[in-house]
Amino acid sequence: MSIWTELADVDFRQAYVDAGGIRTRSLQAGPEDGEHVVFLHGTTGHLEAFVRNIEPHAQRYRCHAIDMLGHGYTDKPDKPGEIPAYVEHLLAYLDAVGAEKAHLVGESLGGWVAAWTASEHPERVASLQLLCMGGTKVNPEVMQRLKTSTTAASLEDDVELTRKRLRLLWAEWDEALGDELTEVRYDIYHRPEFQRNLHNLLALQETETRERNLLRPDRMAKIAAPTLVVWGNKNPFGDVPEAHAIADAISGAQLEIFPECGHWPQHEQAERYNPLSLKFLAEVS
Repeated sequence: MSIWTELADVDFRQAYVDAGGIRTRSLQAGPEDGEHVVFLHGTTGHLEAFVRNIEPHAQRYRCHAIDMLGHGYTDKPDKPGEIPAYVEHLLAYLDAVGAEKAHLVGESLGGWVAAWTASEHPERVASLQLLCMGGTKVNPEVMQRLKTSTTAASLEDDVELTRKRLRLLWAEWDEALGDELTEVRYDIYHRPEFQRNLHNLLALQETETRERNLLRPDRMAKIAAPTLVVWGNKNPFGDVPEAHAIADAISGAQLEIFPECGHWPQHEQAERYNPLSLKFLAEVS
């Protein structure tokens, strides 16, 4: 199993899109007249986080998995990665591809960005899927773990540190695909432009910055889009009560807890996640 075999049955393309002056890498698939579904990854991640989800979704929907602002192979402007900047970039991407409205699927940081977008720009969001979403708490221990592991993986020339950073996301490591994803992430982390920008990507792991970007209950209460919250019961960055608090804060939100699952439910348990997502999308489309 590899990234390529996951995408072998998909007519897709990698495209670089000018999103408000930011050269943005995206993987696009599915009917051009289909409703848009945009997949957003986590902190210092990249679009390959969704390779197990594209094929089933692209049978009906116009899918976009993107490298978010400053991440992956997308441009890296020298400014702190705060949520409004990510939202601005996402909206510019939607404008560039002609998507007046989109279903947003966000994992971790991606969920944070998606939820903020829905609270500020409800007219652009058809639905939300929040997968182990971050941004509702300040947890110094978790923030320090993320900073330390990512910095080591990026600045030291040891692929095992990159593998260790990626393994944080999984409850059960998949050797074949995990090793390939490690190679992709190692290449990204060791590009000079990524290393120069690392402090900006980790800005939300600083207490003061995180505080002013928090997804507080009053903001989540503004979200009107149909919402699905998905969580792994072994998520190392947030316990199950956090998922319940998120679902309770968003009116009508549906909550699903995946057993024996870490921080990447869409990837670790794609066989469970994909039917759930497609059922949700069919009900709200």
